[in-house]
Amino acid sequence: MSLRINDIAPDFTAETTQGAIHFHEWIGNNWAVLFSHPKDFTPVCTTELGAVASLEQQFAQRGAQVIGLSVDPVTSHSKWATDIKDVGGYEVNYPIIGDPELKIARLYDMLPADAGDTCEGRTPALNAPVRTVFIIGPDKRIKLTLAYPMSTGRNFDEILRVLDSIQLTAQHPVSTPANWKPGEDIIIAGSVSNEEAAKRFPGFKTVKPYLRTAAQPQSSVE
Repeated sequence: MSLRINDIAPDFTAETTQGAIHFHEWIGNNWAVLFSHPKDFTPVCTTELGAVASLEQQFAQRGAQVIGLSVDPVTSHSKWATDIKDVGGYEVNYPIIGDPELKIARLYDMLPADAGDTCEGRTPALNAPVRTVFIIGPDKRIKLTLAYPMSTGRNFDEILRVLDSIQLTAQHPVSTPANWKPGEDIIIAGSVSNEEAAKRFPGFKTVKPYLRTAAQPQSSVE
């Protein structure tokens, strides 16, 4: 069965470029961004891992840890890291999971159950669905899922934007409108009465009876 938002993120143990981890323990009380790749030494993925390396501190400022996954052994990942730095200019300081038996790719519904139990002989095209992003909260529940085609590099600035929205809306009874960026107006939740809105969001605007906007409240990473 496919994973949905608010499902508990499947737990697992795995070898990474920074040693063995137990996934839920590794997350701890933090937010986590898990992003997967169909094969090491593939061009688009090389640029993506470099992009995340350049943004790692921005994720950390939001209380989020990042972790990659590729269906190749950890020894291959370690060699790939040299290319990633050469191309992107940043050291890969976050862990990359080795999944040579495809266990995690299948656990997270990236590959069908009959995909086999080895990465040997599998091409990037065979592993094409292993191009996903999961944002997972401190409660270990999935907050976002994204799937990309192999030919399209992922926009990690957008993933930071979504993380900002998720964290804000977890703390306040608000939503964020289309194309929202931090600091812009928010939408007040329908569960908030006009009387309460006047107290919590002074000067709020009623655009439609069901659409009320206000200045963004302060957010803090928990």
